[in-house]
Amino acid sequence: MKFIASSSALSSRLQAISKVMNPKNALPVLDNFLFDIQDNRLTVTASDAETTMVTVMDLIEADKSGVFAISAKNMLDAFKEISEQPVTIEVNEQNMAVRIDYQNGSFNFVALAGDEYPTMKPMERTTGNLTISPAALLKGISSTIFASADDELRPVMNGVVLDITGQDLTFVASDAHKLVRLTNTAFHGDNMDADAHSMLILRKKPLNVLKSILAREDGEVNIVFDENRVVIRLGDYTISSLLIEGRFPNYKAVIPQNNPYTIWIDRQSMLNALKRVSICSDQSNGLIRMDIKDNQLKISAQNSDFSTSAQEAVSCQYGDAELVIGFKAQFLIDILSNITTQDVVIKLADPAHAGLIMPAENEENEDLLMLLMPMMIKA
Repeated sequence: MKFIASSSALSSRLQAISKVMNPKNALPVLDNFLFDIQDNRLTVTASDAETTMVTVMDLIEADKSGVFAISAKNMLDAFKEISEQPVTIEVNEQNMAVRIDYQNGSFNFVALAGDEYPTMKPMERTTGNLTISPAALLKGISSTIFASADDELRPVMNGVVLDITGQDLTFVASDAHKLVRLTNTAFHGDNMDADAHSMLILRKKPLNVLKSILAREDGEVNIVFDENRVVIRLGDYTISSLLIEGRFPNYKAVIPQNNPYTIWIDRQSMLNALKRVSICSDQSNGLIRMDIKDNQLKISAQNSDFSTSAQEAVSCQYGDAELVIGFKAQFLIDILSNITTQDVVIKLADPAHAGLIMPAENEENEDLLMLLMPMMIKA
């Protein structure tokens, strides 16, 4: 079996799908890519057993069909050093020897029989589907994934929720300290009634892989799901992943509806001040204090163990009663770093209740809201 492919086209696809693989696998065969040549097209598969990613590409030439598995590390290392050119890959089906010929040299590897590679079972019955633009999906993932948890005891908090109705699509992530909700009214479940509802909890690994390829895709993204699995198709790529099992907490119930104190502030000015002042925060908790009054936000931090402290004032729009509240600096930095507008609105109630942070002006068809729990300030 022999075929010829573009080195750069093959290399870019191998790099993309390799991100779903684990450094160590319970099944050694999962350290390999699965190559499947049919009708002058190459399908390559990578998997970690929970998430499988497939890409397809046209070949320059292929003399026959065939399936084999080959070391991912060998292929990635080899093609990383080959400039754009046609490469010829020949597989001896008797001893599974692989020879890769390029302009001035060659590689020799050993492959495995393709039937040793675990295959992805097709969905027997889908429970819903969604069509969305790559830009909207990328915005939903990028705006929320940073707020998800890494909690072995509560795995439902370790992903991003897709809350799909016949009217809108909402992305949600939370680690119990912060919560992000992005609702997009331009997208909804295909063929879903207005009162229909589906909630999926997607794993972070496939979402991070998607982030790396969505920016360069133009066509629509199709998301199909059942009770246990989601399949996402875009361009030449297909990702199939097990969903996180369990029920996500009622995120709507924890969003305060009446935070009476409102601050309008330049996002970048506040972010830069936080980064500077947080250098002197107590490393055990990262607490920063915010004193708000008379159109001024004073940010301060101190570390008694090292006798260090810092404070900085930032201009804002605020005319309500004086308010003092504490937050974990890094959480607030993460939130402000994941909002893109020039100004943000911060809505507060008191030092014991969650604060809301949102763009001063949302993009069309979007409603982005971020919630952060306060920290107790010692007297």
